[in-house]
Amino acid sequence: MAAHIRRRLRKGATTTAVAAAAVAALAASQAPAATLADGSAGSGDPKAAGEDTASGETDGAATGNSPYYTDLPPLVTPDRPGSSSGLPAAGSAEAGIPASVLAAYKQAERTVATTDPSCRLPWQLLAAIGKVESGQARGGRVDANGTTTSPILGPALNGQGFALIKDTDGGAYDGDSVHDRAVGPMQFIPSTWASWGQDANGDGRKDPNNIYDAALAAGRYLCANDRDLALAADLDQAVLSYNRSTEYLRTVRSWYSYYQRGTHEIPDGTGTLPSSPSTPTPSPRPGTGSGSSATPSPKPSPSKPGGKPSPDPTKPGGGGSTSPTPKPPTPKPTPPSETFGSLENAGTGPLRATAGQAFDERVSVRARNALGAPLAKVPVTFTVTGDTGTLFAGGKKTVMVRTGADGTATAPELQAGEKAGEFTVTAVAGTGRPRTLTYAATVTARQADAIARTDEKALVAAPGEKFADAVTVEATYKDAAAAGVAVTATMVKDRLGVIDNDKGPYFKDADGKPVRTLTGLTTDDEGQLRLPEIFADDNEGTYLLRLTTEGGASVVIELTVKAPEETTPEEPAETPDATETPAATKP
Repeated sequence: MAAHIRRRLRKGATTTAVAAAAVAALAASQAPAATLADGSAGSGDPKAAGEDTASGETDGAATGNSPYYTDLPPLVTPDRPGSSSGLPAAGSAEAGIPASVLAAYKQAERTVATTDPSCRLPWQLLAAIGKVESGQARGGRVDANGTTTSPILGPALNGQGFALIKDTDGGAYDGDSVHDRAVGPMQFIPSTWASWGQDANGDGRKDPNNIYDAALAAGRYLCANDRDLALAADLDQAVLSYNRSTEYLRTVRSWYSYYQRGTHEIPDGTGTLPSSPSTPTPSPRPGTGSGSSATPSPKPSPSKPGGKPSPDPTKPGGGGSTSPTPKPPTPKPTPPSETFGSLENAGTGPLRATAGQAFDERVSVRARNALGAPLAKVPVTFTVTGDTGTLFAGGKKTVMVRTGADGTATAPELQAGEKAGEFTVTAVAGTGRPRTLTYAATVTARQADAIARTDEKALVAAPGEKFADAVTVEATYKDAAAAGVAVTATMVKDRLGVIDNDKGPYFKDADGKPVRTLTGLTTDDEGQLRLPEIFADDNEGTYLLRLTTEGGASVVIELTVKAPEETTPEEPAETPDATETPAATKP
């Protein structure tokens, strides 16, 4: 063990000096180096720079040697040399790392420090690789969970300038069922992700497009084979395991050194995107040596002191011209004052209304920029979701409103539908990484605080017959007719309706069968309700019918079942026989 440690220390000391000199020269020249040949080392066990082999159909690099950004950091570092603590709150735009991306790198460092402390993984190395691979997830365009708002995919690894890697995931990660592509902010090829993928954000998925998952996977991949990343030789091997190119190593090393000198957090979506992708270089034939090709590439020569070197005529688009290829302009970052930062509730209260009525509250949101100030002219889309029939004024389920000078946008008035229940109103604003607010709302049934019969006529029926007189009631709310109020009618044994009755008067359902409870009854526009016909069974007595409304109003009505009284017919008075001769009267 002691001998092993001494060997690693000697290796580290030697390589540290070499690497330091290389980085210093690179920082001074800002010029890229030649690429290494594609290697065929196994996953997680790349060969050193001097051990190149010819490309095969597969490649041991995590990215499959996909293209990467070759932009180098500014010559002026963001903080004093040698400092990696006390990071500034502001500085060069290139020193800014989007908040979620920076958090993912630091979380990965802490996690690996717990599970593999001897690796000594620095988050700045993850930041350097993330910068070179995807421009920090395309400037931090990720959602609240850290997932990129759109997939980040490399070109098809079809052997045309890249490694030839046939499909290994059925297109599950990269959408390509013919060849593999590098995927996500850390640009893993699917076969490598299958071995190294992580679930760092705890959502139950290993997603290469999630910066937390990808950063932890990258950290553990770099630490493979007992590497100690505090040793320069091990760090170089780790970086080369990502992409077997000396230019790639030097570019990553430059950003690593730059970030070690200081960086700062910026809002997601506001990062500076690199502008110079790498151009693939054909792999050398076996035996040609490290970093060389079968035909040596001519060295670029500057046209004048301080000028840019002439392009390599052997590279695509070079054409042997001595004129430098114009570099596309770097897009200017959007000022924080114009960058969408957040969407918040602007004081919307509880959303409740009675069926058919207008809501007293209106949904209101406020947009803020990256500095927290109100942001005007932001389009906000409000959408009603649910089956209560509620709509915005004008009969629309979706409306768009732009924020005013104070950053607020207020949706039109909501009109409750006729069906009681819950629904939601969703406010969405922003592109790329939309911000969303969801409000819960409730429609209550129409209510009545009183219900009574419209007459006081006794309701009587003979056994087995129906009641001749219909029952009509009227519901009111605050002394006004309550239209559309739901009413339940139940035959009960007590006036409080605690016990239902299973004998006596009854209604009939659609099939003509006896029922003693009716629901779904509703008052008309005048607040009145005429009950269906009521029938009596063979049991005589006085029974109770209880009507209740939404809102708790109730009325109890007596129903009497009795047989009609029998009457004895009167005997008719005797009348004299018409043939009988009346007695003679005395004179």
